[in-house]
Amino acid sequence: MDNDNSVIYGLEFQARALTPQLGETEKIRFLIGTQSLNQTNNQIHLIEFNEEISTLKTSVFHHSDGEIWKITSSPLDANKISTCYNALTGENGCTMKSAILKLPEIENHDAIENLEILTELDFSTCGSEIRTTEFHPNESNTAASLTDSHLILWDISDTRGRNISSITNEGKTSAKFTNGKWNPHQNGNQFSCATETHIKTYDIRSGELAWSLDNAHCQFVRDMDYNMNKLYHLATCGDDGFLKIWDYRQPGSPIFSRSDHSHWIWCVRFNPFHDQLILTASSDARVLLSSAASVSSENISETLIAEDRDGLDAKQKLKDGPLQWCEHEDSVYCAEWSPAEPWVFASLSYDGRLLISHVKKSLKYQILL
Repeated sequence: MDNDNSVIYGLEFQARALTPQLGETEKIRFLIGTQSLNQTNNQIHLIEFNEEISTLKTSVFHHSDGEIWKITSSPLDANKISTCYNALTGENGCTMKSAILKLPEIENHDAIENLEILTELDFSTCGSEIRTTEFHPNESNTAASLTDSHLILWDISDTRGRNISSITNEGKTSAKFTNGKWNPHQNGNQFSCATETHIKTYDIRSGELAWSLDNAHCQFVRDMDYNMNKLYHLATCGDDGFLKIWDYRQPGSPIFSRSDHSHWIWCVRFNPFHDQLILTASSDARVLLSSAASVSSENISETLIAEDRDGLDAKQKLKDGPLQWCEHEDSVYCAEWSPAEPWVFASLSYDGRLLISHVKKSLKYQILL
């Protein structure tokens, strides 16, 4: 694919942090965080895509506290975001921090606005490497942060986050948490953590391990994503170049596995509306849109069998495997679906290039018809 159906947005600085504005379901919006070594130059860009005329409108905010490694948005409040960033210390060193921020009302799109700090989070006793801060899917005043050694549950209703509970990674001394995500099912009581080649999921009420996927990949697990439309299904990706989908009730082997990238896969995302569509972003400078129709909530295998019997052309239905791809010129660390439009997705490469792309019309019609 030559990116003909993509709209390109270029940043002045390198970037590896991208999130959709989850609380906004009317407009197609994405947020980008930059990684300039000059701390005061860092920014957050809010990109709004007008699908009808294929144009972009941009608002820019100062993030002078440091280079942004992760950005997430609240599913319940469109103006609330979190950042994990590397900040300078007084001893010419640096330290990782995280905070809950508020996007201001935008009056002048040409001016660079300041962000309001809603909640500061204190990690002084919880590890030095902050991986992510994730908003609870159902509770507006609850968030979870993951460091290299702790999973921390926060009350973020005040200007200083209150540590409600903390779970320590008690595996091998060298094993560290590397990424984490809420399970949107189970009443929001489970949080999944990647640690080396494994997935560990904790019940936040008891602090106990709820379930795990041991040796989910033969190399480091980089990301995971839950299927919003099908219970117990989790997608993972890693340095082995594999995309895998698991039914975690049967952890012995994945129910779906493909290796279509030539290098590490950094990000995996189910389409929240049509879960047979999956995005993967890789260091091979490509974003793949793949089909996992055989294990989706819209499994059409029985339909295919019936159509074959009737002599119809079953090839018009989606098959498992890559459907289309986007080419970047640098490693791609993030790919995200729009919560406002099922057929639009964005991808961000390290050189600061954002592509906003569409699912091909032919694929869209195969799904809808």
